[in-house]
Amino acid sequence: MLSIFQKRTYLIDLLDGLTDFHNHILPGIDDGAKTVSESLQLINAFEEIGITKFVATPHVIGEYYPNTPQSIHTALNEVKDELQPHFKIKAAAEYMMDQHFVEIIEKKNILTVSDRNVLVEMSYFQPPLNLNEILFKLQNNSFSPILAHPERYAYLQSRSLEKFRDLKSRGCSFQLNMLSLSGHYGESIKKTAFQLLEEDLLDFICSDVHRIEHIDKIRKIRIPKKYHDQVKELADNNKKLFSTENLNY
Repeated sequence: MLSIFQKRTYLIDLLDGLTDFHNHILPGIDDGAKTVSESLQLINAFEEIGITKFVATPHVIGEYYPNTPQSIHTALNEVKDELQPHFKIKAAAEYMMDQHFVEIIEKKNILTVSDRNVLVEMSYFQPPLNLNEILFKLQNNSFSPILAHPERYAYLQSRSLEKFRDLKSRGCSFQLNMLSLSGHYGESIKKTAFQLLEEDLLDFICSDVHRIEHIDKIRKIRIPKKYHDQVKELADNNKKLFSTENLNY
C-alpha cells in the first residue's frame, strides 16, 4: 500500500514492529472481548495489520471494573493457552485515576506496561479533583504515568494547548489513539490529535481496540505526508519502551 507517489499513506504502513500496549483484548473482564474466541479473533485481525506484540490493558475502574492482578492474569492465561507461539502478549491495566486508584498505589498493587510505566485515564466529563495528589503519589513511588488518549478529554482542549503542556510538565507522557486520527470519535478530537502531533506533545501510539470493527477502521486510516515523521517517531518510541532488556513476555 505504501507508495512514494501518494500524498497520504496508510497508518498501518508506519507502525512496523510496534507493540500495542493499550487494548481490551482479554476476555470477559471489561467492555472489550467477551470470550476467548473473541480475543483470538481480535489478535488474528491485528496480525493482518502487522501487529503481533501486545500488552493487554483491561480497565480498572472502582466497583465498575474492579479488576485485580489476579483477575487480569487469569484472563491472560486463558488466552495464552490458545495462542499461537509467534504472538507475544503480557498484561497490565488501564487505571482510572480515582480514589480507588489512590488505594492501589498505596498498596503497591500496580501492573505496569513496562518497567515503572503505568497506563492511566481520566473521566471524559471532568478531571479528577485529586489529580495533583494522584500524580504526586505515582511519582513519589517511582511510577511514570502514561495518559491514555489525551486528545479525547474535551476539557483539556484549547487553542494554546496550555492544559496539555501543564500535564506534560507534571511528568505525564501522552499516548495517542490510532482511531483519533480518523473521524471515529468526532472531528474535534481528530483536530486535537493532529494539533498535538504538530506541537510534538505526543509520545506513543496505540490502538485502544475493543472490538473487531475498530481494527477494520484502523486498517483504512490514511495519514497526510506532512505527519509521517511524527507518527513514525511515536511508533519508534513504543519500540524503545519495549526493548528486549525491559520486557519479559
